[in-house]
Amino acid sequence: MKNKIFLYLKSILIPVVLGGIVGFIISSFMDYDIIKRPPLSPPAILFPIVWTILYILMGISYGRLKSRGLVTSDIKYSYYLQLFVNLMWSIFFFVLKWRLFSFTWLLLLIILVIIMIVKFYNKDKISGIIQIPYLIWILFAAYLNLFIYLLN
Repeated sequence: MKNKIFLYLKSILIPVVLGGIVGFIISSFMDYDIIKRPPLSPPAILFPIVWTILYILMGISYGRLKSRGLVTSDIKYSYYLQLFVNLMWSIFFFVLKWRLFSFTWLLLLIILVIIMIVKFYNKDKISGIIQIPYLIWILFAAYLNLFIYLLN
Protein backbone atom coordinates (compact mmCIF):
# COMPACT_ATOMS: atom_id res chain seq x y z
CA MET A 1 0.00 0.00 0.00
CA LYS A 2 2.83 2.41 0.90
CA ASN A 3 4.57 1.63 -2.39
CA LYS A 4 1.36 2.33 -4.30
CA ILE A 5 0.92 5.71 -2.60
CA PHE A 6 4.55 6.62 -3.31
CA LEU A 7 4.17 5.50 -6.91
CA TYR A 8 1.06 7.68 -7.42
CA LEU A 9 2.69 10.60 -5.62
CA LYS A 10 5.79 10.37 -7.81
CA SER A 11 3.66 9.99 -10.95
CA ILE A 12 1.67 13.12 -10.07
CA LEU A 13 4.61 15.20 -8.88
CA ILE A 14 6.71 14.73 -12.01
CA PRO A 15 4.36 16.58 -14.42
CA VAL A 16 3.20 19.06 -11.75
CA VAL A 17 6.74 20.03 -10.73
CA LEU A 18 8.01 20.18 -14.32
CA GLY A 19 4.99 22.29 -15.28
CA GLY A 20 5.69 24.55 -12.31
CA ILE A 21 9.31 24.98 -13.33
CA VAL A 22 8.30 25.93 -16.87
CA GLY A 23 5.64 28.26 -15.45
CA PHE A 24 8.32 29.97 -13.38
CA ILE A 25 10.65 30.25 -16.40
CA ILE A 26 7.99 31.82 -18.63
CA SER A 27 6.40 34.06 -15.97
CA SER A 28 8.49 37.13 -16.80
CA PHE A 29 7.81 36.67 -20.54
CA MET A 30 4.01 36.40 -20.30
CA ASP A 31 2.25 38.83 -22.63
CA TYR A 32 -1.17 37.17 -22.70
CA ASP A 33 -2.91 40.19 -21.18
CA ILE A 34 -1.50 42.66 -23.71
CA ILE A 35 -1.84 40.73 -26.99
CA LYS A 36 -4.96 40.64 -29.13
CA ARG A 37 -6.94 37.50 -28.31
CA PRO A 38 -9.75 35.70 -30.11
CA PRO A 39 -13.30 35.23 -28.80
CA LEU A 40 -13.61 32.64 -26.00
CA SER A 41 -10.16 33.53 -24.63
CA PRO A 42 -10.22 32.74 -20.91
CA PRO A 43 -8.67 35.04 -18.31
CA ALA A 44 -4.96 34.44 -17.66
CA ILE A 45 -5.63 33.23 -14.10
CA LEU A 46 -7.43 30.17 -15.49
CA PHE A 47 -4.35 28.69 -17.19
CA PRO A 48 -2.29 27.67 -14.14
CA ILE A 49 -5.42 26.23 -12.51
CA VAL A 50 -6.36 24.16 -15.55
CA TRP A 51 -2.79 23.01 -16.18
CA THR A 52 -2.34 21.92 -12.58
CA ILE A 53 -5.51 19.85 -12.81
CA LEU A 54 -4.44 18.36 -16.14
CA TYR A 55 -0.96 17.52 -14.84
CA ILE A 56 -2.52 15.83 -11.79
CA LEU A 57 -4.82 13.80 -14.07
CA MET A 58 -1.84 12.95 -16.25
CA GLY A 59 0.02 11.66 -13.20
CA ILE A 60 -2.97 9.69 -11.93
CA SER A 61 -3.43 8.09 -15.33
CA TYR A 62 0.23 7.10 -15.61
CA GLY A 63 0.26 6.04 -11.96
CA ARG A 64 -2.69 3.69 -12.58
CA LEU A 65 -0.78 1.99 -15.35
CA LYS A 66 2.44 1.89 -13.34
CA SER A 67 0.74 0.46 -10.24
CA ARG A 68 -0.80 -2.31 -12.31
CA GLY A 69 2.48 -3.20 -14.03
CA LEU A 70 1.12 -2.10 -17.40
CA VAL A 71 3.81 0.41 -18.36
CA THR A 72 5.82 -0.89 -21.28
CA SER A 73 8.82 0.93 -22.72
CA ASP A 74 6.53 2.05 -25.57
CA ILE A 75 4.02 3.59 -23.15
CA LYS A 76 6.77 5.20 -21.08
CA TYR A 77 8.33 6.73 -24.20
CA SER A 78 4.95 7.96 -25.48
CA TYR A 79 4.09 9.52 -22.10
CA TYR A 80 7.39 11.32 -21.55
CA LEU A 81 7.67 12.45 -25.18
CA GLN A 82 4.27 14.14 -25.09
CA LEU A 83 5.15 15.69 -21.71
CA PHE A 84 8.38 17.10 -23.16
CA VAL A 85 6.56 18.48 -26.22
CA ASN A 86 3.91 19.94 -23.91
CA LEU A 87 6.45 21.72 -21.73
CA MET A 88 8.45 23.08 -24.67
CA TRP A 89 5.36 24.71 -26.19
CA SER A 90 5.30 27.34 -23.43
CA ILE A 91 8.93 28.21 -24.07
CA PHE A 92 8.33 28.59 -27.81
CA PHE A 93 5.11 30.59 -27.39
CA PHE A 94 5.91 32.88 -24.48
CA VAL A 95 9.69 33.17 -24.27
CA LEU A 96 10.69 32.99 -27.93
CA LYS A 97 7.37 34.40 -29.28
CA TRP A 98 7.41 31.86 -32.09
CA ARG A 99 3.60 31.93 -32.47
CA LEU A 100 3.27 30.10 -35.79
CA PHE A 101 5.92 27.53 -34.88
CA SER A 102 4.12 27.07 -31.54
CA PHE A 103 0.90 26.29 -33.39
CA THR A 104 2.59 23.59 -35.49
CA TRP A 105 4.23 22.30 -32.30
CA LEU A 106 0.75 22.03 -30.76
CA LEU A 107 -0.41 19.99 -33.74
CA LEU A 108 2.44 17.60 -32.98
CA LEU A 109 1.38 17.53 -29.33
CA ILE A 110 -2.22 16.75 -30.30
CA ILE A 111 -1.05 13.77 -32.38
CA LEU A 112 1.21 12.54 -29.55
CA VAL A 113 -1.58 12.87 -26.98
CA ILE A 114 -4.01 10.94 -29.18
CA ILE A 115 -1.40 8.19 -29.56
CA MET A 116 -0.82 8.21 -25.79
CA ILE A 117 -4.56 8.04 -25.07
CA VAL A 118 -4.99 5.05 -27.38
CA LYS A 119 -2.03 3.25 -25.79
CA PHE A 120 -3.26 4.00 -22.27
CA TYR A 121 -6.83 2.98 -23.17
CA ASN A 122 -5.65 -0.32 -24.65
CA LYS A 123 -3.98 -1.19 -21.33
CA ASP A 124 -6.51 0.35 -18.93
CA LYS A 125 -9.67 2.07 -20.14
CA ILE A 126 -9.85 4.52 -17.21
CA SER A 127 -6.24 5.61 -17.74
CA GLY A 128 -7.08 6.50 -21.33
CA ILE A 129 -10.36 8.22 -20.53
CA ILE A 130 -8.73 10.35 -17.82
CA GLN A 131 -6.67 11.98 -20.61
CA ILE A 132 -9.67 13.20 -22.64
CA PRO A 133 -9.86 16.60 -20.84
CA TYR A 134 -6.18 17.11 -21.68
CA LEU A 135 -6.85 16.48 -25.36
CA ILE A 136 -9.84 18.85 -25.33
CA TRP A 137 -7.77 21.56 -23.63
CA ILE A 138 -4.90 21.35 -26.11
CA LEU A 139 -7.36 21.44 -29.01
CA PHE A 140 -8.71 24.65 -27.46
CA ALA A 141 -5.12 25.86 -26.97
CA ALA A 142 -4.49 25.26 -30.68
CA TYR A 143 -7.46 27.50 -31.53
CA LEU A 144 -6.15 30.21 -29.18
CA ASN A 145 -2.59 29.88 -30.48
CA LEU A 146 -3.60 30.08 -34.15
CA PHE A 147 -5.81 33.11 -33.69
CA ILE A 148 -3.33 34.89 -31.46
CA TYR A 149 -0.81 34.43 -34.26
CA LEU A 150 -3.26 35.72 -36.87
CA LEU A 151 -4.42 38.70 -34.77
CA ASN A 152 -0.94 39.80 -33.77
